[in-house]
Amino acid sequence: MRIFLPNEPLPTFRNAVITIGTFDGVHCGHQQIIRHLKKVAEQYQGETVLITFEPHPRLLLGKQSFELLSPDTEKYQLLRHFGLDNVAVTAFTPQFSQQTPQAYVADFLVQNFAPRCIVIGYDHRFGQNRAGDFVLLEQLSTQYGFDVAEIPKQLVDDMAVSSTKIRNALHEGNVTSAQHLLGYWYPLYGTVVRGQQLGRKIGYPTANIAVSNPLKLVPANGVYAVQVIHNNQPYGGMLNIGIRPTVNGTNRTTEVHIFDFDEDIYDQTLQVNFVERLRNEQKFAGLDALIAQLKQDEIAARQVIMNK
Repeated sequence: MRIFLPNEPLPTFRNAVITIGTFDGVHCGHQQIIRHLKKVAEQYQGETVLITFEPHPRLLLGKQSFELLSPDTEKYQLLRHFGLDNVAVTAFTPQFSQQTPQAYVADFLVQNFAPRCIVIGYDHRFGQNRAGDFVLLEQLSTQYGFDVAEIPKQLVDDMAVSSTKIRNALHEGNVTSAQHLLGYWYPLYGTVVRGQQLGRKIGYPTANIAVSNPLKLVPANGVYAVQVIHNNQPYGGMLNIGIRPTVNGTNRTTEVHIFDFDEDIYDQTLQVNFVERLRNEQKFAGLDALIAQLKQDEIAARQVIMNK
C-alpha cells in the first residue's frame, strides 16, 4: 500500500477507483466499505485509492473537543491491513472546505485522481456548505468521464452508527463493546515517563504513560485488563486510568503494571490494547486495602487475558 501525504506529488493512477472519507478508527463499517471498494476495482481492472483528510474535518469546523479513535499515523497503520493499493491524504484547510461542489469535483477529484469510478455513500456530502451530493456526482459523471457506484445504504448506516457507538462505549469504559465494533482491541500508544514511583513501593511497579496524541480518545477512568506490546513482544497487564484518589491524586494519569516484566523502559514507547474493564476506580481506606484489591485485580486480569 502506497501512502501519499499532503502536498506530495501523486502518480498517474491506473483506472482509479476511489472512495472518500475520514475513516477514523477503521472500524467494521469502514472495513466493509473497503471490501466493497476492492470488488468494484476488480470490475474496472483498476487500483483502489482511498482519499482521507488531515486534520479531521470536525476539528477544523468548530468541533475542538472532538476526540479521535485513530490519529493519523494510527489510521495509516490500520489501513495497511486491508489490501488497499493507495491512500491519499489531503490537507483539510479552510480554503479546501470552501470550494464549490463543482470545483471540488473538477479541481480536486478529476485533476488529481482522474477517477474511472467514484464509490460513494448515498448520504455523502462535499464542497462548500456540504452542498454536493451523490446526485451531483451523477450529473457530472458524463462530462468528466467517470462512473459513480453507490455504497449500499446499510453499509453507510452501519458505519455512522459504529462511530457513535464506539465513542460512547469508550467514554463509558465498555471496551468489550468497542472491540466488537472495531474488530480489534482498542489501543493506546504512549511514552513511558517518570511518575511518583508509588507502585514500586507497594509491589506493583507501573509504567506511567504519556499518550502520544492529545486528540486520542482515552477510555473512562477505571481498571482494565490489557495487552502490552513492547519491542513487538506481547505481555499481559492491568492498567489504571484516573486520579489515584487513595493517595489524594488530582491529575488524571494512565499507568500500567506489566505482568512478568522487569525492565527499565523510561522514554520508550508502549502500545496498550484494552481487553476488558475490571472495575471502577475507587478510593480505599489506605495502602493495605489498595494492595489487597490490586492482588484481586491481578488474578482477574490474568484470567481474562488467559481466556482471550
